Amino acid sequence: MKYIDQIEMKGKKVFLRVDFNVPIKEGKVTSDNRVRAHIPTINYALEKGAKIIIASHLGRPKGKRVEEMSLGPVAPILSGLIQQEVVFVDDCVGEKVTQAISKMKNGDVILLENLRFHPGEDKNDAAFAKELASLCDIYIDDAFAVSHRAAASNSAITDYVKTCAAGFLLKNEIEYFQKALINPARPLAAIIGGAKVADKIGLLENLIEKVDKLLIGGGMSYTFLKAQGINVGKSLCEEDMLDTARKIMQKAKEKNVQFILRVDAVIAKTASADAEVKVCDIKNIPEDWMGLDIGPATIALFSDALKDVKTIVWNGPVGMFELAPFSKGTFALAKIIADSGAISIIGGGDTETAIRQAGLNTKMSYISTGGGAFLELLEGKTLPGIAALDKC
Repeated sequence: MKYIDQIEMKGKKVFLRVDFNVPIKEGKVTSDNRVRAHIPTINYALEKGAKIIIASHLGRPKGKRVEEMSLGPVAPILSGLIQQEVVFVDDCVGEKVTQAISKMKNGDVILLENLRFHPGEDKNDAAFAKELASLCDIYIDDAFAVSHRAAASNSAITDYVKTCAAGFLLKNEIEYFQKALINPARPLAAIIGGAKVADKIGLLENLIEKVDKLLIGGGMSYTFLKAQGINVGKSLCEEDMLDTARKIMQKAKEKNVQFILRVDAVIAKTASADAEVKVCDIKNIPEDWMGLDIGPATIALFSDALKDVKTIVWNGPVGMFELAPFSKGTFALAKIIADSGAISIIGGGDTETAIRQAGLNTKMSYISTGGGAFLELLEGKTLPGIAALDKC
């Protein structure tokens, strides 16, 4: 795979695939984090005198024009961040686009309309990819968040552009993944939270082959506890996953991986902000109560387990942090990781949200921009968007 800093771009038309899938409310962008993530790549291309044609998806319009999913509101945001005009074109192929590109000078920036307004995008259609490729001399993919899905703008397009490379954001994702699981500083610990074991079977099975310690939190932990014969009350539990949970724990034992579960819980009768809350030992959850966060003993246990580690991978909150009574565990864990001195690699939208709410996002080594893509990498899967660049 080539990277953007290995190719000559001066005077070239560069098609830059980004992830500007930002939240928009009443026609205004409410968070520009995803736009900011691509600024190093965009600024580098500007410095090198490229003609930059930026393309992205937004939402799931399913091949139809949906005005609420237009990328138009992103253009002024990007313009402010790079401190120059960004021309918005309300399509991504066709005469309107080719005319706008024909007028470009070195250092100009165009933002195209939502790629997913065309059905050929999600279908990885060769004809649509060929139209996109005809707009440029160079293709740069910087959209890690969609690299786990084969689309015309990140897969088929590479068949029709001679020079293809990855941008800095995609490069960072790949390099930190390698630090996490290919060649990590050890001991390596993974913390996996979230609701369901079923959603993360592949992830857990792959991690057991890689890590030294595996810490389990969130709702999924109760399935593992129930599999050990512990009564978890009304806590979330996947009865159909108990055998799978036992197999995962047995595999961890065979691989000499420390498999660490909660020892206490913050419990309530309902998952609400005004619920009565108690802390109890994990073996003493009443029948009509449910666990919604890790308790202080588990926080101490996790902290002790992470003291000597050199690399930490974290995916999934360890409690229902959206509600204040059940946020302490996730926020405490974020602080432990931030202060650990270990390489910390964070993935998953909810985990990122929790870390930002805790005000600790700048203390982490790396926060991945791709939820599903990050998970699939951790599962050991080949991502189509990355495979397409590898073959160029």
